[in-house]
Amino acid sequence: MALQTLKFAQTLYLHNTTRCLTFPLHLNFICRLYTADTLERSFDAHECSPTTFNSTNQIDEQFVLEQLSNLLPVHAKAPAYRQFVEKSVVMRDETRRIDYFLPPADKLRGIFLQKLKGKAAVESALSAIGIDLTIEIMAEVLNRGNLGGAAMFTFFNWAIKLPEIDKDHRTYHIILKALGRRRFFNFMEEILCQMKGEGINPNNETLTIVMDSFVRGRQLRKAIQFFERLEEFGSNRTTESFNVLLKCLCQRAHVRSANSLFNTMKEMIPINIETYNIIISGWSKLGRVNEIERNLNAMVAEGLNPNCTSLSYLIEGLGRAGRVSDSIDVFNKMETRGCVPDIYTCNAMISNFISIEDLDECLQFYKGMCQKNCEPNLATYTILINAFIKARRVADALEVFDEMLSKGIIPTTGSLTSFIEPLCSFGPPYAAMMLYKKSKKMGCKVSLKTYKLLLMRLSRFGKCGMVLKMWEEMQKSDYSSDAEVYEYVVNGFCNIGQLENAVFVMEEALGKGICPSKFVYSKLSNKLLNANKVEMAYKLFLKVKIARVTENARRYWRANGWHF
Repeated sequence: MALQTLKFAQTLYLHNTTRCLTFPLHLNFICRLYTADTLERSFDAHECSPTTFNSTNQIDEQFVLEQLSNLLPVHAKAPAYRQFVEKSVVMRDETRRIDYFLPPADKLRGIFLQKLKGKAAVESALSAIGIDLTIEIMAEVLNRGNLGGAAMFTFFNWAIKLPEIDKDHRTYHIILKALGRRRFFNFMEEILCQMKGEGINPNNETLTIVMDSFVRGRQLRKAIQFFERLEEFGSNRTTESFNVLLKCLCQRAHVRSANSLFNTMKEMIPINIETYNIIISGWSKLGRVNEIERNLNAMVAEGLNPNCTSLSYLIEGLGRAGRVSDSIDVFNKMETRGCVPDIYTCNAMISNFISIEDLDECLQFYKGMCQKNCEPNLATYTILINAFIKARRVADALEVFDEMLSKGIIPTTGSLTSFIEPLCSFGPPYAAMMLYKKSKKMGCKVSLKTYKLLLMRLSRFGKCGMVLKMWEEMQKSDYSSDAEVYEYVVNGFCNIGQLENAVFVMEEALGKGICPSKFVYSKLSNKLLNANKVEMAYKLFLKVKIARVTENARRYWRANGWHF
């Protein structure tokens, strides 16, 4: 066991895989792998002293080797170990110095890996790190990782006491979102009570976060009970708060529950036109035209005239029910009802034409919008472009895309990805590259997924020059290369027969601890053997073998709770 542990420790040291543990935790981790009490007692005396660090304020690697030596049993101090020390010293001189210092959020999360007992001990350890906490770091600690509800609650109570963290709605919303996402509802209520104690009354955004967390967790009864108990948390049951609850229910497809609650509470709480529109919007997503018309008649009976939003939902519901001709009649009669069609109504009509695959009529309607000075927005262009790409009318999609850019409308990161993803599933990558270049020129931020899609398609067609340029642009956008990126580059070089470059890229990936898939490695290895480059294939085989051992070890320890 000792020799196996040393070998794994060497792997951790040489490949810099302990990315979430502080240095004392790293050594403590290796110590815990031994069962002998004498080793643990001897190691406990080796705390990090000033001699641990060198003049550049980095951890001295020779000190690490000495600590590893102290952990070895006597029979293991053999020439093999001395050879390891000599090899490690040489690697220290030839490679970059390993940085053991973690990001602030990882250091703070690492405290909870120590399983400290008591709130005071945890808060003392958090303060001892000496980090200048900001609201962004606090959000990263709470939103990432796998902290439990008690740990998140303890960390937030420690952070909120610091003078750098403001006690306002923004700060409390961060912890409420994090707790609600993981369904720690009891701690959410404690946070709300703390807000009331601080004199911070919940606003509509607070209510939306809490109620949506309950609904997303399928705790509808708790969401309704929370609304009934709003006075306990410093808020009131008003029309606005009731609309928030209904909106959360309808957005999560719980329209029946929202409608039942609406019928129960409308005698107790004043109802406005927005309340009816929320219910109508929920039924429109399901295409329940009868329910939409019933609520529209109820609005009129209450003395509320349906507005443009109400009719937009009616048009959307008719389209989902397959009654496009009826939606056209409603659209044509909107002005007689005193409602001028807005962009949302026009977008609903465009979606209806797309649903029946009448793209020509859809294009005519779009041109008619422009003539009537109803300026299309980003949603309009996104619907149109996606529809044309899906129908493989790429020329029409590019034409609409150019019109969008000419009007100064820049696609969002998600919209650009939705355009490029289907384009990378058929045909050459030229259209996708045109969209990418024009969007990037206009200042659109490109996602990592988009870069991977383009790299994949370019490599499949053997466009290695474009692959390398795309890879460089991806790195300039502060995206790091992962296994998929290296696989696409290697695959591209293999497709055009540049095996030496493929091996070079593969070795770079292996040097970073990234082991490409068996498919890509097998493809490269077979091509090397077919080209009579047996020695190169054998050396690559040895490096891949070591990398897979390291990868398997990493997976094993992550499965057992050690994330590095």
